[in-house]
Amino acid sequence: MREGARSVATSRTSVRRVALARAISLAGSQAAFAALAYIVYRLTGNSAAWVSLTLLLTLGLQGLVQPVASWFGDRFDRRRVLVISDLLAAAGFVALAFARSPAQLVLIAAVTAILESPVWAVAAAAIPNLVDDDDLSWANGQVAIGRNIGNFIGPLIGTAIAAAIAPGEHPPVDQLYAAGAFVFGINAVSFVASAWLIGRTPGRFNDEHPVGGDHVGIRAGFRYAMSDRVLRAILIGWSVLILGAGLILVAEIPYADAFGQGAFGYGMLNALWGGGAAVGAILAGRWLTAQREPQTLLVSFFLGGVIMFAIGWSPFWILALVLVVAEGVCEGFATVSEQGLLQRRTPDEVRSRVVGAVEAATLLAMAISLTVGGPIVDALGPRAAYGIGGLTTVAATLIIFSPMRHPGLPPHQADKAFEFGPIDRVTVDETARS
Repeated sequence: MREGARSVATSRTSVRRVALARAISLAGSQAAFAALAYIVYRLTGNSAAWVSLTLLLTLGLQGLVQPVASWFGDRFDRRRVLVISDLLAAAGFVALAFARSPAQLVLIAAVTAILESPVWAVAAAAIPNLVDDDDLSWANGQVAIGRNIGNFIGPLIGTAIAAAIAPGEHPPVDQLYAAGAFVFGINAVSFVASAWLIGRTPGRFNDEHPVGGDHVGIRAGFRYAMSDRVLRAILIGWSVLILGAGLILVAEIPYADAFGQGAFGYGMLNALWGGGAAVGAILAGRWLTAQREPQTLLVSFFLGGVIMFAIGWSPFWILALVLVVAEGVCEGFATVSEQGLLQRRTPDEVRSRVVGAVEAATLLAMAISLTVGGPIVDALGPRAAYGIGGLTTVAATLIIFSPMRHPGLPPHQADKAFEFGPIDRVTVDETARS
């Protein structure tokens, strides 16, 4: 095998290991957090407000710590950061298995969410160092596939176990805690497996760059993102989208209950969305190029908003599930496009922090959404949440419209706008001398 072919094979193997590690850990996490939301919901007398609080202190809290968590990925070896984060998260879920009240469950889950917070920003920053630029869309597709397979399998596992061990709308408390302990233990094992895979992955997770440089400090990611019109639009657009779409996370359990589907229906909503997103990521990884990423993100936003309206309107459970799959496909295309844009437009020395800045902004928007989500869903019903999500997604489409249509060059490549191609030959018109 030629050296170039061997290098490509090795880099693709590395990406597949990272994707598998993320799929395993996310499947465990999604199982754990789906079970956690279900258990807290049942323990508190089917309270959407408690589900809102649970999601707020897990997903929302991760947004607050993202700037620090992503800084670790630019400051230290990314492989070590990922392995340590996975092992600490495993310990957190072991502790969660021993919680014996809704408050204890939510508190320990919040600490564990902080421990696993570096995972996505740091992993995304490492991918461009493992593959050539021509393979970047494929690599992001692989990681997105792993992420969305985890989104597909995890909720099914978590809610199926919870429903099997603690069935019904008012199961005994001891059965609920037993279900949680079982699922949380599975998740702890998944994080250990992820840490082992990342530790065994060949290739460098960081590029070489001088100490110090132009991008110093925890806030450097925000500064760089706001200096680039495309990254700024992505950061603001995703945040606006999540302000409404985050309500859907609170609405999913009562939405499934409205159709008489209960815990398994809730798991189906999560799983089919994840399955659709995995299909979207597969298609995106095969079809996307650097030139197609901006407009693909734009179209995915718009179609996603329209589908959210349709889910809220759907009078039939089967139709709702089909629409959830379609929504997931849009998410798959949007995620791969967004990751490619973030990676291509950001230098390695600040890439973790830029990805972390976007993650932080969206997770903080999620925190706001979850804060008001419980009261809104309790007052207006779960269908209204999908309508609000559709409105904010269409608004996000308008925010990113112009930058995605005409992205231009990123700040660190601005000098290329003034470069000229080589002049191969200069000819002289001899008639001009006469």
